[in-house]
Amino acid sequence: MTQIAAPAGGIALRSDPRSAVRSGFAPDAQRTVTLSFDDNALLPMLYGEHDRHLSRIEQRLGVRIASRGNRATISGGAEATGLAESVLRSLWQRLERGDATGMAEVEAALRMADGPVEDPRLPLADMPAIRTRKGAIAPRSRTQAAYMDLLQRQEMVFGVGPAGTGKTYLAVAQGVALLMAGRVDRIILSRPAVEAGERLGFLPGDMKEKVDPYLRPLYDALHDMMPADQVARRIVSGEIEIAPLAFMRGRTLAHSYAILDEAQNTTPAQMKMFLTRMGEGARMVITGDPSQVDLPPGQKSGLVEALSILDGVEGIGITRFAEADVVRHPLVGRIVSAYGRAEAAADGRGAPRGKNRE
Repeated sequence: MTQIAAPAGGIALRSDPRSAVRSGFAPDAQRTVTLSFDDNALLPMLYGEHDRHLSRIEQRLGVRIASRGNRATISGGAEATGLAESVLRSLWQRLERGDATGMAEVEAALRMADGPVEDPRLPLADMPAIRTRKGAIAPRSRTQAAYMDLLQRQEMVFGVGPAGTGKTYLAVAQGVALLMAGRVDRIILSRPAVEAGERLGFLPGDMKEKVDPYLRPLYDALHDMMPADQVARRIVSGEIEIAPLAFMRGRTLAHSYAILDEAQNTTPAQMKMFLTRMGEGARMVITGDPSQVDLPPGQKSGLVEALSILDGVEGIGITRFAEADVVRHPLVGRIVSAYGRAEAAADGRGAPRGKNRE
């Protein structure tokens, strides 16, 4: 075993000199790496209860990790060993910053490490983060990292893909961060008031009480970023506005951060109306899942049309999430995949795939 200089971050590395280089290893090349950590107090959080974090990394990457004291030895295929090393390094960096590290963070680190080799977003420590008063929000997949980068750089961003990929959550987080930094004067959160296959009928209450059920997911995201009393105070002051899409007509949204959620349920006319509300100093984020359209049969989705028309337009960024980017419970990803396979099989037989699948 050959001693390698310890990288920054309190991790020393020992590597077998016969290990293959990550960019050019033989398919059956084996590699062994030993990492030494300099703070024993953090090890229980790194390894997890009964080493469950290490077990998950072993299961996912097909490597073997032996822990003894402050050392963890990784053995396996050259590429898999490199990925496991990257995962442990990123988790250790989180712990050194004082961030919580549980199974969700382990899954996120695995998704981030197991990206394309040619992805320029390495090392993982260079990934973007959205900072709010409740802490930094880091990406949990490579696609989330690209999405967060677009949210920071582009004036208009589309985030499209399956449920559970963090499209709306990250958009709200970026809006809160910009509001707190004084870079926008207000946040506007909107959704089309379309029932997801149910008939809600004549709801009781005033206008706010009638539309709140449609907008509840946006409230939930806000409360994750800010204390509840601050959310309520900013809503009263107008710094945060939550309104149905129909209320956007005729307005100019200047110095605002506007999010249109569930955009697959807009008509083409509604989508065009929303996009053209953009005023000076404004930013817009449009999120939705083109496979979950709840419009009446035969009605085309405004989101689907906009994606085809606006792709490549300067100043507009588009991030397309896939099933692999689902960051909710792991079972959600498997459910989305199962439905995708069923719909693909139905298409192959010539059967109707479902309503409004443009």
